[in-house]
Parts: sequence; structure tokens; C-alpha cells
Amino acid sequence: MALLLTPGQWGDAPQMIEVLDRIRVPRPLGGRPRTRPDHVSGDKAYSSRRNRRYLRRRDIRHTIPEPKDQRANRRRRGSAGGRPTSFDRDRYRRRNEVERTINRLKNSRAVATRYDKRAYVFHGTVTAAAIRLWLRSDPPDRT
Repeated sequence: MALLLTPGQWGDAPQMIEVLDRIRVPRPLGGRPRTRPDHVSGDKAYSSRRNRRYLRRRDIRHTIPEPKDQRANRRRRGSAGGRPTSFDRDRYRRRNEVERTINRLKNSRAVATRYDKRAYVFHGTVTAAAIRLWLRSDPPDRT
């Protein structure tokens, strides 16, 4: 859906908004492409005020657990702290599918070791590996 290359020392969570802004899913019958996912899942690292505000503003449902320190701060503030975040435990368990996909992408030696010097070349390498993964995947059951 979307791919963003960053330097190795950068964290993933601050890049969430940029990745979501890059999503463009074409509609089968034409028209404007979809730019808003139905749901987003992430671990506690993605639980920043900035990310949650962005998801609320775009009306994107999400399953991101609230870290203990944020939960304690919200409770300490009382009614001014706001409502607790909703959390779907079953949906959160499926979050590892993304991690497994990244690990399968790294089965490609060129992706795992990054031989490419230029970012645009490496972007093409990762895209080709993702397409290869997609073509090899089992088709969804249509029964």
C-alpha cells in the first residue's frame, strides 16, 4: 500500500502519519483512489498524542495500546484527562502479521543487507521484493 524509506537510526512511530498520507488504493470501477484505511493497528510506540489526534481527525479506527505512563497521567488529570482509549484485544493479536511480512521481505538478500547506495534504487528493490511476495502468496478464499 505504501512504502517509506528512512535512515536506519530513525524510529518507526514518527513516520506513521507520512506513511498513511502516501496510501492510494485505486478503485476497481474508477474514480478517486481510497486514501483512508478502515483500521490501523500498532504497538505502544505508536501511542503518541500526535498520532492519535491524526487518526481521530481522519476518522480512522485504531487499535493501539496505551502505555502505563500515559494511562496514569490521564487518570491523574481526572475528567480533564479524557476518556480511556478503546482496545480490541483480538485485533491487536493480528498485529504480528505485519512483522512476519517484513521478515519475509528480508528473506531477499538484497533487502536484508541493502547493497544499493541510492535510496531510489533501494526503494525499487524493496518494491520488487514486495511484488514477488504478493505474487507468491495464496489467493484469498472466495467461498
